[in-house]
Amino acid sequence: RQVGAQENGRATLARDPAAPSSSDEPIRLVNPRFVGRDEKGRAFVLTAVSATRDPQDYQRVLLDKPALVLDEEGPDPLRITGGAGVYHEGNRKLEVSGGVHLSGAKGAFETAESLFDTRTGELVGSGPIQGSGPLGEITAKSYGVYDKGDRMVFKGGVHTRLDKQ
Repeated sequence: RQVGAQENGRATLARDPAAPSSSDEPIRLVNPRFVGRDEKGRAFVLTAVSATRDPQDYQRVLLDKPALVLDEEGPDPLRITGGAGVYHEGNRKLEVSGGVHLSGAKGAFETAESLFDTRTGELVGSGPIQGSGPLGEITAKSYGVYDKGDRMVFKGGVHTRLDKQ
């Protein structure tokens, strides 16, 4: 059914909003785009194929194929992608899992899961990681990325192969 209305002297045509099929269905967004800044003022953009609010915990947003870009307009943006994710609005942390890929000017890394704190801009992971950068290749059991990638800490069973410069 269509409804006519007057707006600034012009007639407009609009559809009545569709009634929700059930008030118990979770809120779902298609192609969401969330933007924000960490406590140091660095911008980040979080996108996904879809986002669904967890009906059991309203502070949790379930993400399908999330992609996070830190400092997108800066000289060295860091990109984090994965198969699935959960954004916790209460503590502003993003969990990414399922083939997580981290990439930037300083290298590219693969890991099982990562936790990004949108307040501090820090990224940590307790699962195995492997990747390569300008100095060579590295594998480790856990990692942390601090200061927007300026400082990376690898722990547990760290193996490296350094390339000659």
